[in-house]
Amino acid sequence: MPKVGMEAERRRSLIDATVDAIHERGYSDVTMAQIAKRAGVSGGLVHHYFGSKDQLLAATMRHLLTELGRAIRENREKAETPRERISAIIAGNFAVDQFQPAVIAAWLAFYVQSRTTDSNSRLLNIYAARLASNLTHNLRAFMPQDEARRIAEGTASMIDGVWIRQALRDGKPNRSAAIALVEDYVETQIAVHLGRNTKN
Repeated sequence: MPKVGMEAERRRSLIDATVDAIHERGYSDVTMAQIAKRAGVSGGLVHHYFGSKDQLLAATMRHLLTELGRAIRENREKAETPRERISAIIAGNFAVDQFQPAVIAAWLAFYVQSRTTDSNSRLLNIYAARLASNLTHNLRAFMPQDEARRIAEGTASMIDGVWIRQALRDGKPNRSAAIALVEDYVETQIAVHLGRNTKN
Protein backbone atom coordinates (compact mmCIF):
# COMPACT_ATOMS: atom_id res chain seq x y z
CA MET A 1 0.00 0.00 0.00
CA PRO A 2 1.37 3.47 -0.86
CA LYS A 3 1.99 5.81 2.04
CA VAL A 4 -0.68 8.42 2.72
CA GLY A 5 0.26 11.64 0.92
CA MET A 6 2.79 9.93 -1.35
CA GLU A 7 0.94 10.92 -4.54
CA ALA A 8 0.80 14.58 -3.51
CA GLU A 9 4.48 14.44 -2.59
CA ARG A 10 5.41 12.92 -5.96
CA ARG A 11 3.31 15.45 -7.86
CA ARG A 12 5.02 18.28 -6.00
CA SER A 13 8.48 16.83 -6.68
CA LEU A 14 7.60 16.58 -10.38
CA ILE A 15 6.41 20.18 -10.44
CA ASP A 16 9.64 21.31 -8.75
CA ALA A 17 11.64 19.23 -11.24
CA THR A 18 9.71 20.80 -14.13
CA VAL A 19 10.58 24.32 -12.96
CA ASP A 20 14.28 23.41 -12.61
CA ALA A 21 14.40 21.58 -15.95
CA ILE A 22 12.78 24.49 -17.83
CA HIS A 23 15.31 26.85 -16.27
CA GLU A 24 18.20 24.61 -17.28
CA ARG A 25 17.13 23.47 -20.76
CA GLY A 26 14.16 25.58 -21.84
CA TYR A 27 10.65 24.23 -22.29
CA SER A 28 11.05 23.15 -25.91
CA ASP A 29 14.12 20.99 -25.25
CA VAL A 30 13.14 19.38 -21.96
CA THR A 31 11.53 15.93 -22.04
CA MET A 32 9.24 14.08 -19.66
CA ALA A 33 12.00 11.51 -19.15
CA GLN A 34 14.45 14.22 -18.05
CA ILE A 35 11.91 15.65 -15.64
CA ALA A 36 11.21 12.18 -14.25
CA LYS A 37 14.92 11.51 -13.76
CA ARG A 38 15.38 14.84 -11.99
CA ALA A 39 12.45 14.01 -9.68
CA GLY A 40 13.74 10.49 -9.05
CA VAL A 41 10.69 8.67 -10.47
CA SER A 42 9.97 6.59 -13.56
CA GLY A 43 8.89 8.13 -16.85
CA GLY A 44 5.74 6.04 -16.71
CA LEU A 45 4.76 7.63 -13.41
CA VAL A 46 4.97 11.13 -14.90
CA HIS A 47 2.64 10.11 -17.71
CA HIS A 48 0.34 8.42 -15.19
CA TYR A 49 -0.01 11.60 -13.12
CA PHE A 50 0.00 14.23 -15.87
CA GLY A 51 -0.53 12.55 -19.26
CA SER A 52 1.60 14.92 -21.36
CA LYS A 53 4.23 17.61 -21.09
CA ASP A 54 1.64 20.31 -21.74
CA GLN A 55 -0.54 18.96 -18.91
CA LEU A 56 2.49 18.88 -16.62
CA LEU A 57 3.25 22.49 -17.52
CA ALA A 58 -0.38 23.45 -16.82
CA ALA A 59 -0.21 21.73 -13.42
CA THR A 60 3.03 23.57 -12.68
CA MET A 61 1.40 26.86 -13.65
CA ARG A 62 -1.61 26.18 -11.43
CA HIS A 63 0.72 25.41 -8.53
CA LEU A 64 2.74 28.61 -8.98
CA LEU A 65 -0.42 30.68 -9.40
CA THR A 66 -1.76 29.20 -6.16
CA GLU A 67 1.49 30.06 -4.38
CA LEU A 68 1.42 33.56 -5.87
CA GLY A 69 -2.18 34.07 -4.73
CA ARG A 70 -1.30 32.92 -1.24
CA ALA A 71 1.62 35.36 -1.02
CA ILE A 72 -0.59 38.25 -2.13
CA ARG A 73 -3.37 37.32 0.32
CA GLU A 74 -0.94 37.05 3.22
CA ASN A 75 0.46 40.48 2.41
CA ARG A 76 -3.01 42.03 1.99
CA GLU A 77 -4.18 40.68 5.36
CA LYS A 78 -1.54 42.84 7.06
CA ALA A 79 -2.54 45.98 5.14
CA GLU A 80 -5.04 48.44 6.63
CA THR A 81 -5.43 51.15 3.97
CA PRO A 82 -6.02 51.09 0.19
CA ARG A 83 -2.46 52.35 -0.40
CA GLU A 84 -1.03 49.64 1.84
CA ARG A 85 -3.10 47.04 0.01
CA ILE A 86 -1.71 48.22 -3.34
CA SER A 87 1.81 47.83 -1.96
CA ALA A 88 0.90 44.40 -0.60
CA ILE A 89 -0.29 43.30 -4.04
CA ILE A 90 2.89 44.57 -5.67
CA ALA A 91 5.17 42.93 -3.09
CA GLY A 92 3.20 39.70 -3.33
CA ASN A 93 3.84 39.56 -7.06
CA PHE A 94 7.56 39.58 -6.27
CA ALA A 95 7.38 37.07 -3.42
CA VAL A 96 10.76 35.66 -2.39
CA ASP A 97 9.94 32.09 -3.45
CA GLN A 98 8.52 33.27 -6.80
CA PHE A 99 10.99 35.91 -7.98
CA GLN A 100 13.79 33.37 -8.45
CA PRO A 101 15.65 32.52 -11.69
CA ALA A 102 14.11 29.05 -12.13
CA VAL A 103 10.56 30.23 -11.45
CA ILE A 104 11.02 33.27 -13.68
CA ALA A 105 12.10 30.96 -16.53
CA ALA A 106 9.03 28.79 -15.93
CA TRP A 107 6.72 31.82 -16.05
CA LEU A 108 8.25 32.89 -19.34
CA ALA A 109 7.52 29.41 -20.73
CA PHE A 110 3.91 29.72 -19.51
CA TYR A 111 3.45 32.98 -21.38
CA VAL A 112 4.84 31.50 -24.59
CA GLN A 113 2.78 28.30 -24.31
CA SER A 114 -0.39 30.23 -23.54
CA ARG A 115 -0.35 31.49 -27.13
CA THR A 116 -1.13 27.98 -28.38
CA THR A 117 -2.59 26.19 -25.34
CA ASP A 118 -6.14 27.22 -24.40
CA SER A 119 -5.98 25.92 -20.82
CA ASN A 120 -2.80 27.86 -20.08
CA SER A 121 -4.27 30.95 -21.72
CA ARG A 122 -7.35 30.73 -19.49
CA LEU A 123 -5.20 30.42 -16.36
CA LEU A 124 -3.17 33.50 -17.26
CA ASN A 125 -6.31 35.46 -18.18
CA ILE A 126 -7.84 34.64 -14.78
CA TYR A 127 -4.66 35.75 -13.03
CA ALA A 128 -4.49 38.98 -15.08
CA ALA A 129 -8.17 39.81 -14.47
CA ARG A 130 -7.87 39.23 -10.73
CA LEU A 131 -4.73 41.37 -10.50
CA ALA A 132 -6.34 44.24 -12.43
CA SER A 133 -9.54 44.00 -10.39
CA ASN A 134 -7.74 44.09 -7.03
CA LEU A 135 -5.58 47.01 -8.06
CA THR A 136 -8.54 48.93 -9.51
CA HIS A 137 -10.59 48.45 -6.34
CA ASN A 138 -7.89 50.02 -4.17
CA LEU A 139 -6.88 52.73 -6.63
CA ARG A 140 -10.47 54.02 -6.56
CA ALA A 141 -9.61 55.57 -3.19
CA PHE A 142 -7.47 58.08 -5.12
CA MET A 143 -9.14 58.52 -8.51
CA PRO A 144 -12.32 57.82 -10.54
CA GLN A 145 -13.14 54.29 -11.69
CA ASP A 146 -12.01 54.73 -15.31
CA GLU A 147 -8.69 56.20 -14.26
CA ALA A 148 -8.24 53.54 -11.58
CA ARG A 149 -8.76 50.84 -14.20
CA ARG A 150 -6.23 52.47 -16.53
CA ILE A 151 -3.58 52.82 -13.82
CA ALA A 152 -4.26 49.26 -12.67
CA GLU A 153 -3.55 48.02 -16.20
CA GLY A 154 -0.38 50.08 -16.27
CA THR A 155 0.71 48.67 -12.91
CA ALA A 156 0.03 45.09 -14.03
CA SER A 157 1.99 45.76 -17.22
CA MET A 158 4.89 47.06 -15.15
CA ILE A 159 4.85 43.93 -13.01
CA ASP A 160 4.80 41.64 -16.06
CA GLY A 161 7.47 43.72 -17.79
CA VAL A 162 9.84 43.54 -14.83
CA TRP A 163 9.43 39.76 -14.77
CA ILE A 164 10.12 39.44 -18.51
CA ARG A 165 13.15 41.74 -18.38
CA GLN A 166 14.54 39.71 -15.50
CA ALA A 167 14.05 36.49 -17.50
CA LEU A 168 16.35 37.91 -20.18
CA ARG A 169 19.10 38.84 -17.73
CA ASP A 170 21.80 36.85 -15.99
CA GLY A 171 22.34 37.08 -12.27
CA LYS A 172 20.23 37.02 -9.15
CA PRO A 173 16.92 38.94 -9.33
CA ASN A 174 16.83 42.14 -7.31
CA ARG A 175 13.46 41.94 -5.57
CA SER A 176 13.74 45.30 -3.80
CA ALA A 177 14.62 47.12 -7.00
CA ALA A 178 11.75 45.43 -8.85
CA ILE A 179 9.22 46.44 -6.19
CA ALA A 180 10.60 50.00 -6.06
CA LEU A 181 10.23 50.37 -9.83
CA VAL A 182 6.54 49.47 -9.76
CA GLU A 183 5.91 51.48 -6.59
CA ASP A 184 7.43 54.55 -8.20
CA TYR A 185 4.97 54.29 -11.10
CA VAL A 186 1.97 53.89 -8.76
CA GLU A 187 3.08 56.69 -6.45
CA THR A 188 3.60 59.05 -9.38
CA GLN A 189 0.15 58.30 -10.81
CA ILE A 190 -1.58 58.76 -7.45
CA ALA A 191 0.26 62.05 -6.89
CA VAL A 192 -0.86 63.30 -10.30
CA HIS A 193 -4.51 62.57 -9.53
CA LEU A 194 -4.35 63.99 -6.02
CA GLY A 195 -2.74 67.11 -7.46
CA ARG A 196 -5.58 67.48 -9.97
CA ASN A 197 -8.16 67.19 -7.18
CA THR A 198 -6.35 69.85 -5.13
CA LYS A 199 -6.35 72.30 -8.07
CA ASN A 200 -10.04 71.69 -8.64
